[in-house]
Order: sequence, then C-alpha cells, then structure tokens
Amino acid sequence: MTSTRVPPRRIQTQILVPTPSKPTISVEEWEAKAPLLDSAMKSINTIKAASENRPLPPKFLPDDVLSSRPSTPTVRKLGGPSSRPGTPSISTPTTTRNAALHVLHPKQPIQTPQQFYDWFALIDQSVARSQESHFHAHLETVTSHVEMCDAVLERIELLEKEVTDMLEGWRGVEESGKSLKDACERLLVEKDRLIEMTEAIGQHLQYFQELESATRMLNHPGESLVLQVDFLYMVERVDLCIDYFKQHRNFRESDLYLLRFQQCMTRAMTLIKMYFVGSLRALTTDISRRLSEKDVSATAQHHLLYTRFMSVSSQVAPLLGEFERRVQVHPDELSTLLAECHTAYFTARKSLLVNRLINEIKGLDPARTELVELTRTGCSYLKQLCTDEFELFSAFFSTGETLLYQYLENLCDYLYDDLRPRILHEPRISVLCDVCTVIQALMVLDVPNVESDDDEDESISKFEDEDGSITSRRWPKVLGKLHISRLLQMVLQDAQTRLFFKAQSIIQAEIRYYVPKTEDLAYPEKLVAATKNPLSSGSLQYPEKENVSQIFQVKSLDKQETWYPTLQKTLWVLSQLHDFVKPAIFEDIAQEAINICRQSLVSAADTIKGVKTNVISQGQGSSYATSKTLDGELFLVRHLLILKEVTQNLDLVSRDDTSRTVNLSAVTETLASMLGRATLLPNSLFASLGMPRGGENMGDVKLGIDQEVKKACEDVIFGCANLVCAGMRHWIDTGPTNTNQQTSSANVASLDESFKMGCHRDLRASVARMRLYLEDDRTVLVLLSHVQEKIVDEYVDFRQAVSERSKGSEASLMSIQELKGFLKNICEDEVHA
Repeated sequence: MTSTRVPPRRIQTQILVPTPSKPTISVEEWEAKAPLLDSAMKSINTIKAASENRPLPPKFLPDDVLSSRPSTPTVRKLGGPSSRPGTPSISTPTTTRNAALHVLHPKQPIQTPQQFYDWFALIDQSVARSQESHFHAHLETVTSHVEMCDAVLERIELLEKEVTDMLEGWRGVEESGKSLKDACERLLVEKDRLIEMTEAIGQHLQYFQELESATRMLNHPGESLVLQVDFLYMVERVDLCIDYFKQHRNFRESDLYLLRFQQCMTRAMTLIKMYFVGSLRALTTDISRRLSEKDVSATAQHHLLYTRFMSVSSQVAPLLGEFERRVQVHPDELSTLLAECHTAYFTARKSLLVNRLINEIKGLDPARTELVELTRTGCSYLKQLCTDEFELFSAFFSTGETLLYQYLENLCDYLYDDLRPRILHEPRISVLCDVCTVIQALMVLDVPNVESDDDEDESISKFEDEDGSITSRRWPKVLGKLHISRLLQMVLQDAQTRLFFKAQSIIQAEIRYYVPKTEDLAYPEKLVAATKNPLSSGSLQYPEKENVSQIFQVKSLDKQETWYPTLQKTLWVLSQLHDFVKPAIFEDIAQEAINICRQSLVSAADTIKGVKTNVISQGQGSSYATSKTLDGELFLVRHLLILKEVTQNLDLVSRDDTSRTVNLSAVTETLASMLGRATLLPNSLFASLGMPRGGENMGDVKLGIDQEVKKACEDVIFGCANLVCAGMRHWIDTGPTNTNQQTSSANVASLDESFKMGCHRDLRASVARMRLYLEDDRTVLVLLSHVQEKIVDEYVDFRQAVSERSKGSEASLMSIQELKGFLKNICEDEVHA
C-alpha cells in the first residue's frame, strides 16, 4: 500500500507593517473615498475571470495540444473510475519515443523494484501535484497580491512619511513666518510710535520756536508795523503760545517762555494803542481846525464829525478788535491799555461835540419854550446824537459799553440841567403826562431784536499752522445795540415822580377834603334834568385833558355829568396816571384814590339822607316822618356800581390783559347773581358771591366796595318794603287795642286797603326812582324781586297775627299767590312803562 505524499505547505510569514502615524482606514472607507473608474473595474473583472479558468500545467497536456493550450493529463482507466492512478502501460515504440520526451518518463529502464518504487513515487507526486495545481496557482496569485499590497502599503507609508515631513516643514515655515510677522508688526508699531513722538516733539517745539519769530518782528522799528499783514497773525500765534504754556507748566522753562510771550503780547498791544492814539490826535486836530473856520454848514460838520472818523475806523477797527479780544483773555495785563484807548477816544469826541451841543441847546431857548415842546425837541435831538455816537463807537470798539453810556449820559446832562427844574416845578398834571408821553414815545422803539442771527453776536479768527491745518478761535461780541431808555430814564423818573406827588395832592385836596356844593347833592333833580335833555349827555369834560384812557371809559352809565364830583376826579386822576407810572406805584395810588372816593360817596349819601321832605299819615294815629333816605341809598348804589366797574377794569390791567375789553354789563350780572341767592339775613346777603362777612379784611379796596354795595342794597330793599308795610308792622308790634270782633275786622280791612293803596302809590314810586338812578332794567328787576320777597314775608306775618287775634278775619285777605301776582303786576307794569 502506497501513501500519497502531501507536498509541504508554504508557510506564510506575517508582514509587520509599521503603525502609521495616523489612524488606518478600512477597505470600505478606502473604496468610498477612492472610487474606481469603469475602465479599472473592467480590468479587474477580466483578471478575475481569467484566474478562475486557469489551464493545466503544460507537462500534463498531450503533444498535439502543447502548442495551443494546456489540458488535464490523460489517465488510463482500469475497470472503471478509481481514485488511484493506474500504472503506465507498456508503451509501443511510438509511445516510448513520446514518453522519453515526457518529464516523468524514466531516463533509464526500470530494473529493480526500488527504481520502480522511486519512479512510482515520482508519478504519485506528479499526480498529486496535478490535482492541487489550481490551489497552488491560486496561492501564488494571492501571494502575488499580498506582495503587491505590501508594496502599496510600503509606498503609502513612504508617502505618509513624506507628507508628515512636508507638514512638519510647513508648520516650521509657518511658525517662522509668524515670528517674522510679529517681529515686523512690532517694528511697525515702534516706527509709528517714533513718528508720533517725533511729530509731538515737533509740535511742542513749534511753540518754543515761535518766540524767536515774534521777537524778531517786534524789533522792527516804525509805526507801520501794526499795519503789516503778518502782524495780526503773529499776535494770534503769541496768544496761542501763552495759552499753551499756561496749560503745560510742567515743561522745562515753561514759566520763562510764558513770561516772554506775555511781554511780546503787551508790547504788541502797546504798539496798537500808540498807533490808535496818534491817528486819533492827528484826526482831531485836523477836524478842530476845519470846524473853527467860518461858514461851515451842518452837512459839512456832520461829514467832519462822523464820515471822517468812519474812514479812519476801517483801518483801525481790525487792530482794536484784536486788542479787545486779547483783553478779554488777559484782563490783568491789557485792560489798562484798552482803558487808555477808550479815554483818548471819548476825550477827542467830547472836545469836538461839546461846543456844538451847547449851541444847539441854546437854540432851543429852554427858558421860554413850552415844557412839552422842549422835551420833544431836546430829547429827539439827544436821541439822534446818541445814536450817531453809538454807531461811531461801534465802528471802532466792540467793548466798553459802561464807559460809552457814561459818556452819552454826560452829553445828555447839558439838556437835563435845563429840563429837570422845569419838570420839578410844573404844576399842571396834564403837562407832566404829555412829558411822559413824549419820553415813552422815544423809548417805545427801544426793543431788542430777538430775531438777530447768533453769528452776529460772535466773531471768528482763523490762522494756518505750519503743517497746513487751520486753527480758529471764537470771540463773543460784548457791545449790543443802543438802549435809549437808559439815557431818558432819568428824565422820565423825574416826570413820574412829579406826576405822582401832584396826583396825591389832588386826591387829598379834591377828593378827601372836598366840600360838596348844593348842586352837587341835588338828586334826583340832576338825573331828571339829564333825562329831559339827553343831548347834553356825554363824556366827562376834564379841565386839563380831554382824552381819557379807554380802560376808564365806563359805558354802562353814559350820563357822566350826573356823577358826583369826587368820582369824576378819581376817574380822571387814575386815567392820567395809568400809562405814565410803574404798575406797582399805580396800584398803590389807585387803591388809595378809590378808597377815599368810596368814603366821600358814603358821606355824600348820608348828607342826602338827612334832607327832610314831607309827612305821610297811615293808619289810625300812626305817622312817621319820611326823608330822602331812598334817594341817598340809590345815590350810593349808583355810584358804587360805577366805582366797582372801574376797579374791575383796573383788575384787567393788573393781570396784563392785552385785549382791554371790558364786559360793561358784568356788574349788573354779578349783582343779579348775588341778590338772586340772597337770604336778606344780616351778613348773609352776599355770602353766595364769596364776599367777606363783617370783620374780615376790610382794608382791601374791592372788599370795601363790595361791603358798601351790600349794605346799600339791603337798605334799598328794606326801605322800599317799609314804605308799603309800615302800617301792618305797626299794628303787629302794638298789639290788640279793641276786643270788639267787628271793630277788629274793620281795622284789618282798613289796613289791607291801605296796604294795597301803598303798593300802587309807594311801590310804583320806588320802582320809578330805581329806574331813574340805576337806568338798567335788569338791575332794577333784581332789586325788586327781593323787595317783593320782603313784602310777602311782612304780609305773611300780618295774616298770622290777624288769624291769632280775630279768627276768620284772614279770609278777607289776599292769599300768598294772589299777593305775589299783585306785586308782580305792579312792578312789571312800572318797569316796562
């Protein structure tokens, strides 16, 4: 039994692949990241198909097919299929010849068994090898693939190493470049810092170097230095250097340079002052010589005094403007020099104007000219003169307003010295009012221009630095416009003071201590005469002035000639003072005048009440003396209502009401409102109006008038009711005198009849008297409504007393509703008659 020898397997050695520096990827990830093209896929499929149909080795192929392709060896079949190969047959000479050509054919004839065994082992090995040939071929293919993959891996590792080296090199280059970049940036920053430091040093050095150029310019002789173009530029630079060194006292030698620059500034301003004073003196000398000549016309004088000065100002004004601006910044060092310029200017102008001003005032003839005309002409001339002087001064200077007004006030004093004594000794109040009117008319246009541009109140100076930049400085203009009121205020105050004292003397003499004449108290005769002759009615005819302020034109009662004289005088005095004294002073004197007038009206009403008239008998044995009490009460109500209307107009003035439109029926409506809610109880008649009760602040003028109106209206109401109800009230107060029922009923009937007759006679007369005094039907109806209420109350008391003393007798009396209708018919018939 022979055993088949198995060829030794090839031991594969594991290839140690160095661990890559980066994480390995799988075949799937490789295929996903590196997909093959179609041509590559076709090549792989072709190789795969070819490897699956691998042919037999050539040594096992027949001779006839050796030239074409290999095939499987032919094996003799002995008795059917068998797993063992058969023994080779005895070959024919032809086959022997062919077998000799085969590799397995023995080279020597087999002679011994050992040779046969050896040959058989060779055949067996060949058969075994032929059966495992496709495995070996596949193993070789796999081995070749593995070797190729190993080569690819080695190549990849080499590439990875090269890429890693390249990355490390790139990083090194990047780090080196970043270091170089940082170093370059540091160099650039250092360069910028050095440039800025150089520029800063250069800017600081400019202020130090400016001293040399300023000193060199100021050392040039000659007065024309200030007219050079570079002079003002140098002054501006010196001013900036002074400010700079004041702000940088920590610099070395800054105090020394500051002192030297201040000296340069003082020296420059001194040159401007010397040039201005010299030019002013030369101009003043020339103008004085020309004015001293004969036959110099007014036009020529104006030309010499103003036009010539204006021509000089165009050359000097820029220098003086810079001078004034520097004085605002450095007042301690330069204010004295500017004051010398102002003094020189005012001295020159005064020397030229005083003689001309004195001659003009003498031409006005202050001793003979009327005060009003002198005030109008003289103040107008002074206003024009001061305006011209102010404009001329403004052409030279923009500061020195206080000195300018002092100079203008000195010029005005030449006229005021003649005008003030005339004002202080003027006895006519109308003339004083006209003087105030003239002065106020000259001052009325003295209103500041609120629409002026803000740029006009400032000036800007610019200069160019060495580096080409422009530096500007803003300087405020101090001098504004001329306020003529400051110059005329003294004369106006003198006139107002004289007017005030004159008004006080009139109030005391013609109102407080006025002694009434018989015709002044002739009421109601004056009213009746004015009613019969309506054409004589008109406005008040004042002895000194006819035009009265519209605020004091009381239109509710136009028959002003029927007023009591103290009321006329009060209205006239207040109308004179209203527009010419200060509001606070006017308020004080108005309160005093109205209070004194109210007292005079109360005194006049008491005088009228004391005049006896006749005796009227009513009832059995009851009589009482009547007087002009109702006339006095209605006189007081009439004049107090007028005075109250005047105070209401004054209230509008005190509240600065610009319309000055007065509702002249407001007093009547107010009275209707007051009496419409009155209860006719003591101290409560005007409570609903908010008027004070007795004992409250009675010193106030308006409250005093309200209290007097309240009392007068109550007296009128009670007086009218008493004229009708006196008999009934006497019967109630005296009590029963006869117990006889029939006699008592007769007395009641008699009293009722007398009451009705009294209503027809006395109530009608009272209504007519009210209409005569008050003239306004609404006011009369308001008072009559309360008179009716008072009469009704008295009649109710009478009915109650009759019911208590004689039951059943009250049935003959009128009911309350009948009484109200009865009284209403009488009053309305008389009112609308």
